[in-house]
Amino acid sequence: MGLTASELALIQASFDHLRRDFDRHSNAFYDALFRHAPELRSMFRDDLAGQGMKFMTTLEAIIQKLGDEEDVIEQFVGLGATHKSLGVKRAHFGVMEEALMDTLREALGEGFTPELQKAWRTAYEIVSANMIRRGGIVD
Repeated sequence: MGLTASELALIQASFDHLRRDFDRHSNAFYDALFRHAPELRSMFRDDLAGQGMKFMTTLEAIIQKLGDEEDVIEQFVGLGATHKSLGVKRAHFGVMEEALMDTLREALGEGFTPELQKAWRTAYEIVSANMIRRGGIVD
């Protein structure tokens, strides 16, 4: 399963909107994540500002290269291994997906159309499947 050129363009354009206020949107992501799964809070340091910025910049780098998955294999391996070392399990990725969708919905408002949501979900599936597989993440 891959992204079409138009889906990729939609994702990149919507991410440009997020880029305008990385701090607020990364905080919104973690708020949503811990709302969905409060038990995950203990996996993160107290100060999420740096973590949030790292999340957003990594997401941006992956999105810019998603049209050619071979370009981001090393990132998938590294991200997967890092997440595995932190205790992230396969099941956590579903919660993270919903937190991301909540963040996008909040940030984009009416601009978060069903078409855009479908594109983001497809992109997330590509990224998470690669991180899980290449990082050796298990249940």
